[in-house]
This record gives sequence, C-alpha cells and structure tokens, in this order.
Amino acid sequence: MTSPRKNTARTGPAGEEPEPGTPNGSVGVAALTKRFGAVQALGGVTLEFPCGQVTALMGENGAGKSTLLKILTGDHQPTEGHVLIGGERVLLGSPADARAAGIRIIPQEPEIIPHISVAENVYAGALPRKAGRLLDRAELHRRIESDLQRLGFADVLDPDLLGTQLTPAQRQLVEIMRALTGTVPARVIAFDEPTSSLSEHEVEALFALIRRLRGQGIAIVYVSHRMQEIFRLADRIAVLRDGNLVGVQQASTTNEGELVRLMVGRDLSSMFVRQKVATDRLVLDVNNLTTDDVTDISLQVHAGEVVGLAGLIGAGRSELALALAGDLPIHSGTATLDGKALRAGDPGAVIRAGLGLAPEERKAQALFLQQSIRENTSLVVLDRLRRLRFVRRSAERELAQQYTDRLRVRTPSINHEVRKLSGGNQQKVVLARWLARKPKVLILDEPTRGIDVGAKAEIYQIIADLAAEGVALLVISSELPELLGLADRVVVMQGGRITGELDHHDATEESILALAMADDIVDAGASGATS
Repeated sequence: MTSPRKNTARTGPAGEEPEPGTPNGSVGVAALTKRFGAVQALGGVTLEFPCGQVTALMGENGAGKSTLLKILTGDHQPTEGHVLIGGERVLLGSPADARAAGIRIIPQEPEIIPHISVAENVYAGALPRKAGRLLDRAELHRRIESDLQRLGFADVLDPDLLGTQLTPAQRQLVEIMRALTGTVPARVIAFDEPTSSLSEHEVEALFALIRRLRGQGIAIVYVSHRMQEIFRLADRIAVLRDGNLVGVQQASTTNEGELVRLMVGRDLSSMFVRQKVATDRLVLDVNNLTTDDVTDISLQVHAGEVVGLAGLIGAGRSELALALAGDLPIHSGTATLDGKALRAGDPGAVIRAGLGLAPEERKAQALFLQQSIRENTSLVVLDRLRRLRFVRRSAERELAQQYTDRLRVRTPSINHEVRKLSGGNQQKVVLARWLARKPKVLILDEPTRGIDVGAKAEIYQIIADLAAEGVALLVISSELPELLGLADRVVVMQGGRITGELDHHDATEESILALAMADDIVDAGASGATS
C-alpha cells in the first residue's frame, strides 16, 4: 500500500517555518469520478477546501456528498481523478492513510464504544501501553487531561464516563477529540450533519469550536441541510447535484433561493403545493386544554385544512402534540375528534379514534431502526391484518409495498432495514404507517427536519394530497417559510400558551415572530420600566 506523500516545502512569511501544529497545504480533489457498477456517484468533481475557511457542502441525498467524503477518508477509491494535498497527488488507500495525511471526519452518528471510558474512546487504537501490553492508565489520564484543557472541553466532558453514559452532544465531542489528537495535526475536518441531535446551547458551543478551528488554519467541510446554519458558519458553499459540482458560491453574496435552484433545479416557491380544499366540517376541537407543559389551549382543525403550529424552542408545541396523542396526561379541558372525546393517556384509544402523530424525533420516537420497512409500516394496522391470532404476511407485504410505491420510498425492497435509509426515506416510512391507518387527523411534528430539499418537496406533496383526501392536518415546524407555504392558518405559541392566530393571507415571518416572542417582549418592557 502506498502511503500519502507529504508536501514539506511550505514555509511562513519571509521563509519562516510554520508554527508547530499548523496545517501544511490545502486539501482538494481534481476531476474526481466514482462509479459503482453502472451507477455514477461522482462525475469529474474538482474542488478545493482552503485552509482557514469553512466550505459548506450541500446537495440532496444521493447528490454525491457522502461518496466525496468517503474518498477523502480512504473508505472508497476513486474510479478516476485524484485527491490533492498542497497541490500534490496522494493515494489514500485506507482510513489510516487519510488520518496520517491529516484528514478527519466527524460522522453524523458518532461511533462510540459503549462500555469503555471517554479517555479510552478518544485514543482507541493508540492507547498508551507499558510492559508491552498493559494499559498505562497514568499516561492515559495525563494525556486526556492535557487534551481536554487544550481543546476547552474540561468543564463539559468527564474522561471517566462510559460511552453508554454520554449525551448526544458529549458523543460528538468525543469524535471531535479523536480528530484533534494524535501526532499528525489535522489539515481538514469534515462535519457531517453535526447538529441533528444537539440542543440550541450545544449548537452554539459547537459553532464556537468550529470558528476556533478555522482560526487555527484548519480547513472545515460542513455538511448540512440547514440553511440558517450554513449562512452563519460558511465562507463558501459548494453544491453537488447528481454527482456533479454545479456551483461554488461565496456565502456573503448568495441566498437561500439561489442554493435551492442549484440543488434541485427549481425555485423554492415551486416546492409548495397550495390548493384550497378545507371544508366546514370540524374534525379536531381542542378547548381550554391544560397539561404540565401547556395552559388553556384552544384550537380547531377542519377536514382538508392544514393548520401550522409555530413557536420558538420551548413553546410547548411538541408537548401539546404528545398530549393529544395520549402520551402525556391532560389535567383539564377537552379534546374531541368528530365530536367524540379523545381518551387522555391512552395512545391506543387515540389511534383507534383516528388521530396519528409523526413525532419530532423519528429515530427515537417513531421507528424501529433494526426492523424492515414492511414491519414499520404495518405496526399500527396489525389488528386489520390478523386472522385469528396470526398476521397474514401476504396482506402485510401487499400493504407495505402499496405505500412504499405511493410515497416513492427509495429502497431495494420492503424488507430493507429502516436504519439503512436516508433521513427523507425514513420520514416517508413514518408517513406510510399513518397513511395505512387512514387517520382523520394527522399531527406532523417537524416533518422535514434533517432531510434534503428534494425530499422536502415530496413531503410537501404528500401533505397536499392528504389534505385533498379530507385529512385534518396540524403541522409543527420551526421553518417559517415552510409554514407560510403549507398552512391555511398559523397558530403561534409561546411559553405553553397560544399568543395569536394568523390567516394565510396575513401571515408573514415578521408577524409570526412577533407573536412567538410576545411574552419576551412584555417581560423586557417590564424589566426596563423598573430598572
């Protein structure tokens, strides 16, 4: 195996040697092509990742982002073209070669060994030894304490915690420490959808770290579907479509609409399918509902109507959805479906009454990741598929295939494990489950979180189709353009209460935000008056 060649000719100003630990030469790819049989995943991509800059890598699922990263990390070999370091061609025959060349990736799902400590996870594969084989715990402790202090993680990461005890944010920090420790300094670090499981506070800490790394001259590759993050972090934005590089934009001179056009070949506005199909038939009627998290909630949703539910983090939107679905207790007030009271605290009864919920965290709350598409789709209709005590497998396969085809789930077969699907296709499986149940009311909590714009357009079409069939839809979303494009009405929450309601014609991002921050504005005014 050929090791990556290193460019050692780079010097600092006036011929000075670069500071120790400074990345030596930018990383890039030239005319990079990758084929898997007859399928071309990348086609002649030439792209540089400059030192000291954040390059966002965007594109739909299947655009070639993952393939490009896997070539950079030595997991795949290019069919044609080259990886370049400091302008020189290198052969990265394995992940070990890539690491030796200073290339690191922080995967979307951190690979943590569950029953060993943080310290052992960080240095896995390079643990200090004594007497040839025994773990040198004193040296391990010295190293981890030094690196925690150097990276600024000492207050947030306990080196003795086991992998099973880590929060999603801490798991991410362990991956980052792996990337930033070792004898070879990092030249380029790629973050693949790093904020998908982080809180707002944790996201801010991650962004601060990325800016520090950029300031140290490391090239950052940032893969995300979240436009707001891209514009906050990126210096430049590279867009892939169908395996081809279709544009590189300076973040300061482009906008969301232009990026969407590059990614999918059409305007953002054309993704929404609006048609007036709401009727006067009241389906979901909530009156003065109060739980531990929400107070005095009253709202109505009619057949064929899409009602958007807006609010900032902590407004109580998801908690309201879980209460309506029977997962959280209701202290007072009523919720009726077609005039019949929903049974509080009984999810099975709520489902039988005709209400379905696609929750915010599809992996943790909705899907059985190790099971197949067929098993996940049939989960809420097993009562209809049974003969005596046995599930009719032929009927189950027919039902799963019907909705897999209808929603265009991209999969080799209905027996494919759900964990192997993209985020967009996983979300379609959740929707397939509820379409099979034929609900009267469907609550969708962040239905397009973490999926690409092409899959978003397909989800929007599904929502429009359900409304046309007379389903009453309550859509919770933190993306205001999404609510404005989908909803007939927008109900806004803040602090567990409804602060206002806007008709589609009156709703704007500014008017929604004003209602979402209503209590904050009052509090600020009150505090200002007394100061």
